[in-house]
Amino acid sequence: MNKLRIAVLASGRGSNLQSIIDSIEKGALNAQIACVASDVKNANALERAREHSIEALFLDPRGKAKEEYYSQIADALEKRRVELVVMAGFMRIAPASFTSKFAGRIINIHPSLLPSFPGLHPQKQALEAGVKESGCTVHFVTEQVDGGPAILQARVPVLEGDSEETLTERILEQEHKILPKAIELIAEGRVKIEGGKAIVDYAVFQDKWL
Repeated sequence: MNKLRIAVLASGRGSNLQSIIDSIEKGALNAQIACVASDVKNANALERAREHSIEALFLDPRGKAKEEYYSQIADALEKRRVELVVMAGFMRIAPASFTSKFAGRIINIHPSLLPSFPGLHPQKQALEAGVKESGCTVHFVTEQVDGGPAILQARVPVLEGDSEETLTERILEQEHKILPKAIELIAEGRVKIEGGKAIVDYAVFQDKWL
């Protein structure tokens, strides 16, 4: 089976990127990272890419309107024959022109159990709401922010005395598990979108993920 060519977009430290790299290197994920792109010149995600001989792209957003900037991103991805775009802590909202161009081929990891707590600071939202569980969601990216079809979710408890930081770290542990799993499901053709929902075939969920 050919390896799925993915691009990872990240603005920060790149811990979710590292989980993808680790899964590929141990043979659990049949994918190839064509490039890692960031809107932050000194993002640690770019350094992680370089350490693993992955092309690292700084795409400077300064002085560009949103449409122009995302057109630049699209050109870079198409040039590298990217089949799946993975937003892993990329702190920019994609315009409709970009999400439609890559419809069904962009996923994002969000630190809440969507549709609860979309948008910014979902961990803070969860704490303020007093919920007893939170978690993370891998979902397809659409024009609606954090509103695309969910592929995988993982739950974590919200503990007495949790801060935004402690809850964030607990959720992040699960993000590192389900993001590579979601990519592998897509690579194996086990995810399709029907009626605005992601239909996932778990029939053969390999032992390597258990």
